[in-house]
Amino acid sequence: MSGVDVHAVVTEWQRLLPLWIGKIYLFSSSHIVIRLQGQEHARYNLLIENGKRAHLASTLPVPPKIPPPFAMLLRKYLDGGRVLGISQAGLQRIICIDVGKQNTTFHLIIELFDDGNLVLCNDAWTIIQPLRPHKFRERDLIAGATYRFPPADPATFTREGFSLFLKNDERDVVRALAVGAMLGGKYAEYLCRKAGVEKSMPAAAADSGRLYLELQALILRAKDGIAPVLTGKECLPFPDDAGGEMSIIASFNEALDRFYPTIPSSPGEATPAARGLPKEERIRQRQAEILAKYEQKVVRTEKIAAMMYESYPQLQEIITVLDDASRKMSWQEIEQVLRSGTSGPAKQIISVNPAEASVEVDIGEKVTLHVHESLDSNIGRYFTAIKKLRKKIAGAKAAMDRPVAPQKKIRTTAPVMKKRWFHRYRWFTTSDGILVLGGRDASQNEELVKKYMEGGDRFVHADVHGASVVIVKGATTRMDEVVRFAASYSGAWRSGHATADVYAAAPSQVSKTPESGEYVSRGSFVIRGEREYYRDVPLAAAIGLQREPELAVIGGPPSAVAKKTDLFLVLKPGTFEPNDTAKKVLRTLRERVGEEEAKSLKSVLNTDQIAAFVPPGGSDIVEP
Repeated sequence: MSGVDVHAVVTEWQRLLPLWIGKIYLFSSSHIVIRLQGQEHARYNLLIENGKRAHLASTLPVPPKIPPPFAMLLRKYLDGGRVLGISQAGLQRIICIDVGKQNTTFHLIIELFDDGNLVLCNDAWTIIQPLRPHKFRERDLIAGATYRFPPADPATFTREGFSLFLKNDERDVVRALAVGAMLGGKYAEYLCRKAGVEKSMPAAAADSGRLYLELQALILRAKDGIAPVLTGKECLPFPDDAGGEMSIIASFNEALDRFYPTIPSSPGEATPAARGLPKEERIRQRQAEILAKYEQKVVRTEKIAAMMYESYPQLQEIITVLDDASRKMSWQEIEQVLRSGTSGPAKQIISVNPAEASVEVDIGEKVTLHVHESLDSNIGRYFTAIKKLRKKIAGAKAAMDRPVAPQKKIRTTAPVMKKRWFHRYRWFTTSDGILVLGGRDASQNEELVKKYMEGGDRFVHADVHGASVVIVKGATTRMDEVVRFAASYSGAWRSGHATADVYAAAPSQVSKTPESGEYVSRGSFVIRGEREYYRDVPLAAAIGLQREPELAVIGGPPSAVAKKTDLFLVLKPGTFEPNDTAKKVLRTLRERVGEEEAKSLKSVLNTDQIAAFVPPGGSDIVEP
């Protein structure tokens, strides 16, 4: 959906007020439904698909029997509340629903751009919880942060401001309107056609006054001139005056409901329509949908790779500058510098990902740049993705030619956490979202310091013989979690100690060069200068099953693990060897999730995954 589509759909919702919030369902990590109650016993289903659409839906599949945690959180704060207002931020794909409950006002923000998000805020616009925590260049979507809307879009500018926007844009006018003014390609071309402006001409040379008038007329038409149409390929809030066959529908919400596919059924359940089809036909339909998605991804990925070649000089400059900066500064410092940049390459950077040493850049499409790799290697990642997708397409076509085999029951809705480069080390994420790495042996200790320690990181080590080198990838306010991690994965645990001393140092203090006559063994380092000591750090480690947003076994300090799941166990130095401890933890977690769910989690919840987080030496399980 474009910003103009959102404007039309929000207008229709506003006409339904007053409304009250009913049950809220999370059918998957992508589909959320809010039941709304209107006057005279009216009932509506507000369907949100992350990053794609938001409209009223006529039918829904059977809701999940056990609501996911985020759905329960929304119910806790919003269930029974009155919708005080529904608004859109300019022409941006952001919708805000204000809900009054218990003498306060909550704000539920629906973000439909990029991968999408749903953010719950209190009356002071402090984020209570987002569906997907994320840190962007200009704002943070994490619990406790203040929600900040993106900068105002040109649709809200005055005539003079809009004229200045076009004069300062170096693209042709249709791209400036599509991307800069957030209209999307369809409405950018519509605006050029209505204003009599050649779409390929430079934005700075276009008739800004005429375009401004047509933009205001477009916004008004999306509010007062809604006459929804469906064509074979698109759904519009009003005819685009380009001709062609169209079917006119009563409301834009109804048109969108017909245009988009229905919500996939919850695992083990099916919609009434799907239950009426033979099993083989349902499977064939699903295979065809998957094949179509793969083919669409190939087209889009090829387009992105081509655009990266077109933007080669700009992207090369971004990689060169950030690669050099990351060796002198932390990623948090780099992020602050980027936030203050209002022109040049900094303006193109959308968000920063310290864990992957990468940034997301807007070149008309969102692309990921790994700053420690060459630009050709970055582009090569997209070509590798294309090859994998084509293999999947070939596999999908082959599967459609084979007889239908009985389907295996899928019991979990969240995707399994993808294997990442740092998973071969000890690792955890602090409560404030900073990645922490630890070596499993002398070889990994050496590798972490030489290959992955950057400027602005923190070197941490337990003050005992035989301990993990711990690297903190950026600045964190939870050094208490970091030092507990360092203390627990050290010889102090193996010796049965309850506490240990830990010290921290800057990367510049760490060296492999010994003093004259001394020798530094593999995995050991010389620390020069003053260290920051943390005395009597208590030893404890937690291991748990994370269900959202990705399914995975996670470990680390108890407070960090408890931030992500309530299904975990705490370990203290004790008597049971690591292998026995892993088996005991597995048995206890399987009992907690239940026999049926445990069977579906075998690929995630197993001894190998748990053993990766068990500290060296004997352990005892302590109930949290």
